[in-house]
Amino acid sequence: MNAMSSEPCALVVDDDILILMHGSDILADAGFRTLEASNGDDAIAMIDEKGERIVLLFTDVQLRGATDGFALARHVAEHWPEIEIVVASGLVKPTAGDMPPKATFIAKPFSADIVFDHLRKRLPDDKKPAPLQV
Repeated sequence: MNAMSSEPCALVVDDDILILMHGSDILADAGFRTLEASNGDDAIAMIDEKGERIVLLFTDVQLRGATDGFALARHVAEHWPEIEIVVASGLVKPTAGDMPPKATFIAKPFSADIVFDHLRKRLPDDKKPAPLQV
């Protein structure tokens, strides 16, 4: 990650490498620097290390390991309340209590247009990279 870069940073979490790459590409096109993790435990470690740089968590629900996407979202909301949270799934829909109040949900499959539109509406202006401020 380039420390001199001014783009906001997003952490993408998915255990499917193709979806992880797709999500990272979409967020890079939206103007984010991206970090990637393949499970919730690695994502938490990455946030603990680089959390002050991360403005967006974009996670799948079903992840390998002890921490699924809902648990990851709740952990981030509790420990890093300044990080915006988007949870995505094609198989699981959130029910009451699954996600923290500030998190939002996107159904898979998602396109760049869907993600861009969602982020334009949900992200505060000070966390939007230039391509989303249009």
